[in-house]
Amino acid sequence: MRAARLFVWLLALLGTGAAWAVPQVVLVQNSGWMEPFYTDPHSQFKPLVAALAGSVARPGDAFVLAAFNQSLPGAPSPRALLSEQVDNATAAHVRAALAGLETARKPGGAALADTDLGEAAETTISRVLGGKPGLVWLVTNNRNSPNNDQATARRNREFYALIHRGAAITTALAFPLRMPVAGQHYHANGLMVYVFAVGQDGARALDAMLAAGRIRQVITEPPARLKPLDRDTVRLVPRKVENAPGVEFSMDAAGRLRADVAPDARTPSATILWQLENTIYPYTIAGAAISARSVLGGENRPIVLRTATVARLAPGRAEPLASTMQLPVAQLPGKWSLAALKSAGSAYVLPGRIELHLHDQKLELSQAFRDRMAALFPGDPLPDIFTPPADIQASTAVLPVEVHVHYGAGPLVLLLGGGLALLAAAAGAAYAYGRPRRVQLIVEDELRTVHTRAGATQPIYDKAGIEVARLKTTLFGHQLLDLREGAQVRLGR
Repeated sequence: MRAARLFVWLLALLGTGAAWAVPQVVLVQNSGWMEPFYTDPHSQFKPLVAALAGSVARPGDAFVLAAFNQSLPGAPSPRALLSEQVDNATAAHVRAALAGLETARKPGGAALADTDLGEAAETTISRVLGGKPGLVWLVTNNRNSPNNDQATARRNREFYALIHRGAAITTALAFPLRMPVAGQHYHANGLMVYVFAVGQDGARALDAMLAAGRIRQVITEPPARLKPLDRDTVRLVPRKVENAPGVEFSMDAAGRLRADVAPDARTPSATILWQLENTIYPYTIAGAAISARSVLGGENRPIVLRTATVARLAPGRAEPLASTMQLPVAQLPGKWSLAALKSAGSAYVLPGRIELHLHDQKLELSQAFRDRMAALFPGDPLPDIFTPPADIQASTAVLPVEVHVHYGAGPLVLLLGGGLALLAAAAGAAYAYGRPRRVQLIVEDELRTVHTRAGATQPIYDKAGIEVARLKTTLFGHQLLDLREGAQVRLGR
């Protein structure tokens, strides 16, 4: 009843739409096959689980710690040990919950409980998380034997099918760990820690956790990927750019490819030498056909590869790859354009991506990994769970690209200087146009001073008050118009 209430509590917590990270569930196997991990006085099993929980869970996370074996009437599995919102006291609560955990026995007898890995994963995803995003951790010796079934290979394949065919699991990783223990009934050399990311939000949370090194604080072994096997199986690392003056490529801290381009670089293409690295541990890419394209500045262009195939590329290994890539010179703003002037002194950034496609992909479990698994789990058919599905024969790797065009401040300074000169000239003209002017006239031998402005035309009268002429004033001087016949009017003294 207590376990059911704790699971209900988590479902209620998930329904509140809280703003913290995705919930996490840690499942700890306590069936009979785990007996040496609990009884060996030197076992580091419980300290490992506690350290892992403390590293991956953050304050505010919804967190569940549960034990699992095989569900029987009167003995439900998984069984919650702890369910709470993580705070500073959670680490102590996890250690206390694990301290009282022992190997489970079947109801009504002394027989040790059996194991059902698939049941534990399915129940957690469907009932505990309720189909919502989250992370499920499963700590096990990988002996999948419901009802003491000795056909562990078949049971492992069922578990494997759940991982690969189940739509709920977006990402699945496994960490095989060495941990020799000896108990009264069994001995073991190691155990396995799985993590299943449920939903896209769960996958993003797991990626962020890996990038931050939170798992590596406890588990230093590299994760073995179970899913997905159809993307990001390789990585491109630029080594050198040829035949493209003014263009340089590099990788930034976030793993994006950065192209630094001089503003006067107008080379239409560049020869780029890469390192093609296998990032899909523990698989060897036995063979694949490769093609690539770039999407830059709204242009989708093929990348010509000097080699169209890859073969026998072991995990973590790299081989050289040469390519000819079209550069988006037509989309780069000229140095007098508005975009360039706005970016003066910094860089104009043009985002894009490079896509690398592997076709007819054939993956094989690396021999080094097989040897490691055989040493950790002697006699167990564990590599079967890592066998790639036959229908996964293609993958795509996407490399984000940013083209940085560096514009100097010279054009902007010249433009600003020209603008200031124009403003000064306009101000001078406005002042000259609007300032008062005095004009001296002689009318019938009488000296007169007339006040006027540029652009004004005003009448001139004789002593009798009769209009005898009109005075027009411009920026460049004065002029008498409509001079009456016989009138005695002239400019100046």
